[in-house]
Amino acid sequence: MELENLIEHLFIKKWVVKGNPTIHSIEMDSRKVTQGSLFICMQGFTVDGHDFAKEAVQNGAVALIVERPVNVDVPTIQVKDSQRAMAILADVFYQSPTNKLHLIGITGTNGKTTTTYLIDKIFEDAGRKTGRIGTINTKINGVEHEVANTTPESLALQKMFYEMVLGGTGTAIMEVSSHALHLGRVRGCDFDIALFTNLSQDHLDYHETMDAYKQAKGILFSQLGNTYSKNRKKYAILNHDDPASAYYRTITAAEVITYGIEKDANISAQQITLSSNGTSFMLCTPFGNEKITMKLMGMFSVYNALAACAACLVSGLSLAEIKSSLEQVEGVPGRFELIDEGQDFTVLVDYAHTPDSLLNVLKTIKEFANKKVFVVVGCGGDRDKLKRPLMGKISVQHADEAIFTSDNPRSEDPNDIIRDMTRHLQGNFKTIVDRKAAIEYAIEQAEPGDVILIAGKGHETEQIIGKQIYPFDDRAVAREAIKRG
Repeated sequence: MELENLIEHLFIKKWVVKGNPTIHSIEMDSRKVTQGSLFICMQGFTVDGHDFAKEAVQNGAVALIVERPVNVDVPTIQVKDSQRAMAILADVFYQSPTNKLHLIGITGTNGKTTTTYLIDKIFEDAGRKTGRIGTINTKINGVEHEVANTTPESLALQKMFYEMVLGGTGTAIMEVSSHALHLGRVRGCDFDIALFTNLSQDHLDYHETMDAYKQAKGILFSQLGNTYSKNRKKYAILNHDDPASAYYRTITAAEVITYGIEKDANISAQQITLSSNGTSFMLCTPFGNEKITMKLMGMFSVYNALAACAACLVSGLSLAEIKSSLEQVEGVPGRFELIDEGQDFTVLVDYAHTPDSLLNVLKTIKEFANKKVFVVVGCGGDRDKLKRPLMGKISVQHADEAIFTSDNPRSEDPNDIIRDMTRHLQGNFKTIVDRKAAIEYAIEQAEPGDVILIAGKGHETEQIIGKQIYPFDDRAVAREAIKRG
């Protein structure tokens, strides 16, 4: 695509250096630039793309998008906001791929990943080719890839969607984080369904207040559009039991579909039975009722199943298809994942890293645990400090013994993080800063019938200490400790 044709979609721009080269790719990382690239200079949190303008040109960039003048001799277009310009240019360059996809976006504090996986499985089992983007990885045309962020930048997103369309994918399901919404990463994404799971305290290091956090997530619903096309129906799917849903209802023009347990919702669960083997409930919908028996445990799993059911029903899938898939699901990596090496006690690994998610998981364990419950838990560094004492309090109140340890301390001293969690605590707890040692201690203490929850990192396979990233997988560490035991 010629540069002039690409940038004609930017109404306000300034040519600093004229020219009309052919653009073969768009990049925001100078290291990925090849011959024929358009390089977008982005002002990031830690680095400034303008500082790498010359390097980009040396690597083959034939044009630049900038926010301030840079000393290069290739066509340069200056804009007020590189991030907003990038979303527009990416959508144009990749031919508006989400217009050709059935796009489902899921936001909320907890449950996004599991709900995404459930929807993905139901669609796949029904013979629909799907793509998936989220915390654990992305799936593009059947191939899984690692990701750095829950929701990638707009440029990477549009490229992923373009590849999905080329590969014949019809439906894409993605987790949409509050950061991504606030930073404009999903600009240009034409969502058909926006789904809300729940809202509880998290990310206040970034959003500062719960109201700001709630409003950031609301962007997904306000951007669903303001028309009612029979060829492109839009739906807002809301957890009717969560108070934040009332706000999201007011800011969307889309038809609202509710799900829930406590309140009268369009899609609900009744006659719920929870056990150590899974859950069962009567799924009640406007299209009939079905008895569901799942291997997934806990009340939070019922909510996730209801959310997935709602998304699939409005997408035209049948109750029979939904029931069949939900009853086959074994689990999601790092979400209440059972570590079984033949031991006579239970070890579970879960991503629970917020007060609400930790409480939900521990309550679920208490429902089937016959003996002692141990929890190994920490909090991430350089993140919301207000949730640390809450996590500590929940741990000692709902476990027989809490072992406080390091999570991803980043630039903070893990001892300081643990002190934030345990200050003024009363209860049975122990501090072991080394996470590997903490997991090993819990497993050494366990007796037949006990339950150990290793919380906070779930599927993650790395630990961030300072500026270094080290291989670390709670599941692998637990397995090795059990085998040695």
